[in-house]
Amino acid sequence: ARLADLRLTKIDESLRELHFHLSEDDSCYFLYEYTAGQGFRYSATNQLIANIKKSPLTRGTRQWAYKTRDIGRCSDDLTLALPEDVIERLTFVPIPPSKARDHAEYDDRMRRICEGIDDEVDVRDLVYQTQSTRASHENDDRVTVDELMEVYAIDEALCDPPPTAIAIVDDVITAGTHFRAMSDTLRARFPNAQIIGLFIARRVFPDEPAAAAFGFAPV
Repeated sequence: ARLADLRLTKIDESLRELHFHLSEDDSCYFLYEYTAGQGFRYSATNQLIANIKKSPLTRGTRQWAYKTRDIGRCSDDLTLALPEDVIERLTFVPIPPSKARDHAEYDDRMRRICEGIDDEVDVRDLVYQTQSTRASHENDDRVTVDELMEVYAIDEALCDPPPTAIAIVDDVITAGTHFRAMSDTLRARFPNAQIIGLFIARRVFPDEPAAAAFGFAPV
């Protein structure tokens, strides 16, 4: 069974205050709602997110099998929720993990999710981290936009042809810190590209009412 009806919901002004790094000009969409402060047993979405965030150090264990399965599920859900003509136009840019590429815990889950959307999908790691940062979901001292901007770099080898429509993709949007840093970094390099955000889930709190689905309508 699916977790929802697979419609992407836009983060509008009624939701934006909970994701305070987003501006009214940002077009960000999510599939599900992840409840903060609760364990993986709290909801199907919490379990999904917990599984895809499992450490690369669990490779070869039963936990890794759950991670792989649910990475595929996220890909399938995005495929079903996104119109085919939109998938064809977009360059999918995964938000880089907190660990740099040469780190043992470098986690390419978001790239794998993007690659699973379609055989012909344009996935590019246009932004990478020059050094590791602390993982926000594992640390109360969350990384800031400025800190990310200092370690984000554009991979110039992947910039040709220049993308015209970019989807920044991440698993959970909380304050919008990573999206803000990614969007600003990409905007500086590709000033004419349309940029949207796609998220498997947005963070909510236990007493927050569920958002209504608006459907997907990129500007």
